[in-house]
Amino acid sequence: MTQNVGRRDTAAQNTAAAPEDALLTINAIEVMYGRLALVLRALSLSVPRQGVVALLGANGAGKTTTMKAVANLLRSERGEITRGSIHYDGSRIDTLDACDLAGRGLSLVMEGRHCFPTLSVEENLKVGAFSRRDGGRAIADSLELVYSYFPRLRERRNMATGFLSGGEQQMCAIGRALMARPRLILLDEPSMGLAPLLVEEIFVIIRELNRKEGMSFLLAEQNASVALRYATYGYLIESGRVVREGAPEVLMDDPEIRASYLGLDASAARMGDAALADRRRRWLS
Repeated sequence: MTQNVGRRDTAAQNTAAAPEDALLTINAIEVMYGRLALVLRALSLSVPRQGVVALLGANGAGKTTTMKAVANLLRSERGEITRGSIHYDGSRIDTLDACDLAGRGLSLVMEGRHCFPTLSVEENLKVGAFSRRDGGRAIADSLELVYSYFPRLRERRNMATGFLSGGEQQMCAIGRALMARPRLILLDEPSMGLAPLLVEEIFVIIRELNRKEGMSFLLAEQNASVALRYATYGYLIESGRVVREGAPEVLMDDPEIRASYLGLDASAARMGDAALADRRRRWLS
């Protein structure tokens, strides 16, 4: 990936050749809902093999729509990709059904966790292995792997998931994704509603899964500060378009991102909402 940080002014820039090491490549996609609302506008990004990429932006910027576009879940909400393409591991996937992707090693952990509350923790985890055909022993090994990263789930393996805390449910949701033996995990707002200590714990585990198991991650996050501490690259989107991208340290040092998303520029914060709105208009111009 290029380390430059800048605006995406033309579709030609967005359709530049993907890096050779890219596992996931989104090529200038546009997404509409009900053929009326244009949500993503020539959005392009890539996730390298064994990379952790942060997709940053405010609520409503298009992060969840991007995740659902990759996972082919748009049609259930009357959404569709009207332009562009998505490639995973060298093959185009935006024309496939959502159920085909799990077998290809791509898993989505949706915002809000969506665990089955009346099922036990272990039953929830085993749901994640529904697409596998490699036998009970291999699935049991995957279950042990999940418990090794989330020992709290082992302690609560027979408890109904509806009685878990929010952080434990998030662990269960990630563990369920791991049961599919993914190569790429899409995590939508993993920090939402969690205490800061739990957020750090989950992101440490994400880093360990990346380093030890070789898994790649695309993280959609409003909490830019924590996401950039653990990511290897980042994209900032506004109104469905990429407006900044770069290495985490570069994005952390960008004064406009510090003011708008990290709360680290007190003088800029005093300028108020009107000044920040003007900055975003310049990003999108």
